[in-house]
Amino acid sequence: MTGRVSERSVRASAPEYQGALGSLSVNASLPDVLEEGMRGAREAELSGDLHEAARCRLAVAEACRRLGRTGEADRAWKASYRAARAAGHEGAMAWALWSGGTLARQRGAFRLAYRLLHLAAEAGERGGDVVARGYSLAGLAETGRIQGDYASVARLHEQLLTEARRRGEARHTVWALEGIAQMYRNTGRFDEALALFEEAAETAERAEDRRGWAWALRGIADVLSARDGDVERALTLLSRAEEACREIRLRSALAYNHKMRGNVLYRAGCYGQARELYAQALDEFRGMDEPRGTALSRLGLVKTEARLGAAAARTAAELTALRTELERIGLFHARDLVDGAAAELGIDPLPEPTGSEPGTERRALPDTGAEALRAADPEALRSADPEALRSADREGLR
Repeated sequence: MTGRVSERSVRASAPEYQGALGSLSVNASLPDVLEEGMRGAREAELSGDLHEAARCRLAVAEACRRLGRTGEADRAWKASYRAARAAGHEGAMAWALWSGGTLARQRGAFRLAYRLLHLAAEAGERGGDVVARGYSLAGLAETGRIQGDYASVARLHEQLLTEARRRGEARHTVWALEGIAQMYRNTGRFDEALALFEEAAETAERAEDRRGWAWALRGIADVLSARDGDVERALTLLSRAEEACREIRLRSALAYNHKMRGNVLYRAGCYGQARELYAQALDEFRGMDEPRGTALSRLGLVKTEARLGAAAARTAAELTALRTELERIGLFHARDLVDGAAAELGIDPLPEPTGSEPGTERRALPDTGAEALRAADPEALRSADPEALRSADREGLR
């Protein structure tokens, strides 16, 4: 690991809020961001300022995405891209494509996410927008990590962490720390995961990044619960994180917080309470059209129902169907999750899908993802002068 984030750039910035919205805080309430973005977009479109319209529509897209209003988010990022293209502004095009790729990942459309994020990285490079390129490369890395192909994305996470620290980007430093920590946690390296989640929480708190801080607390709670069985501290941390999620209206993060609370209670044997939280999270994810969270909440619900007396045949059928659904979405590490649940509940092995052989290797990334990650070279980030970037931030030029 490289050294900690530069103290010269303490406060986290929100580079997706640009132009007239550039003064908005990373902690701004999302309904407020949406209102400001819509007003700014209307004014820019009336005045014929297409670049400003693109920037305002970007803020609208991101606010809608984080509020779980995915249909509106989809229309907004496309409107941002059209305005940026009409203005001939590659940097604004890159940001719109990044927003579209992030939304695609949230909705479980991984192939589209890779394609859009790859295009965003290329547009950012052509337009000389190193921050847009960095965010797009991070989006590619996160997409591969969520799919479970850690071998393909671990090095890119490390490279982006190094560059974020070199440039003094607290928010991106927090993102990279949390991503690496999550990979450690999922591979059983709990001590290393906890250290990175704690560093992420400290960095986010110092940078006044409430969003990153809430995600880091969730990670710490998960490790403390899984490694130590420390239910009380884990639930306390999740309650603190929930306050931050509600304050900014982070609907998706709040649903993941509820699912994690269910995980903590399940591990503690509080199956009735866990069932209630999984059911709550399931409703929240379905309301946001977020298939990954939906499937993982279903998995928790199936496990708690089994602990509360559901018939083994019913549980096996539900797990088998869920495994198929997770693999259809593109979460190819789902076999480990579901087979682990089946073994834990004493109902393994689950039947293989028709036409498949036990132990068949599954490629974790689609061709579009593998190609995009091979092209994800952070070299352009290394060539950017960090002091010049900080100066541009101060002058509102980016």
